[in-house]
Amino acid sequence: MAGVGVLSFSGSFPATVFAMRGFDPYLVAIGRAAIAALAAVICLKAAGAPLLPPRAHLRSYVMIVLGVVVGFPLFSGLALDGGASTAHSAVVTGLLPAATAAFAVLRAGERPRPLFWAACAAGALSITVFTLTRGTGRFAGADLLLVLALLSAALGYTEGGRLARETPGWRVISYALVLAAPLTVPVTVVLAVTTPVEPSAVSLAGFAYVALVSMFLGFIPWYAGLAMGGIARAGQIQLAQPLLTLVWAWLLLNEEIGAATIVAALAVLVCVALTQAGRRRHSVGT
Repeated sequence: MAGVGVLSFSGSFPATVFAMRGFDPYLVAIGRAAIAALAAVICLKAAGAPLLPPRAHLRSYVMIVLGVVVGFPLFSGLALDGGASTAHSAVVTGLLPAATAAFAVLRAGERPRPLFWAACAAGALSITVFTLTRGTGRFAGADLLLVLALLSAALGYTEGGRLARETPGWRVISYALVLAAPLTVPVTVVLAVTTPVEPSAVSLAGFAYVALVSMFLGFIPWYAGLAMGGIARAGQIQLAQPLLTLVWAWLLLNEEIGAATIVAALAVLVCVALTQAGRRRHSVGT
């Protein structure tokens, strides 16, 4: 189940690039959640489920809204609009499984072995070296935005995974989208009438993908996978996401994937795999 979610998310960056060819970056980031909220309402109504989550879980749903409904789409979209290539973005956000695991550690109160933190540090170092050896030799604004996107997604994944243990994954993301609708819908309307809109087949297709697949359908198997296999196991599957995104960037956007990018992606993959191994060993020992 989680693998289907990862495959869906791997196309998010290329689809965002396509969408921004005809729409403002802010409109793409917020509008995708507004459109997905409509799909969420339809599904909740069809299932006879309430439109709002239980009050006892409201705090977690607010974190999901801040993390994956608003934070990740906004920060990643602005990074891509600010000059970060799809391939570069995929490498920088390759630490997402490790960041998600770290949030899960904090939320679950676990104390992983030193291997976990050492691998996290090595992964962060790999990303830092990769970023500093590209372009001007320093962190650009787009890189900082990608880090914020990374942390936002990790927060949303962790809270969603926790809730999906008790609530079906499709309802978790649906509740988050509906909860955010009073913000996303009016902002989308304002942006639609105040920003340049030049729709084309490609930009509409990209917008539809990030709204219906990246923002809604992809989370259904993803949260279900987190609930069934746990964050650590799902994180193993997510290791493929940066490499899949590199493939889509090459096939769909004709981006050149240099040796440095591939080496950095593989280095991050190894580091994140070690963090997951560290967590598994800790779990077995407790």
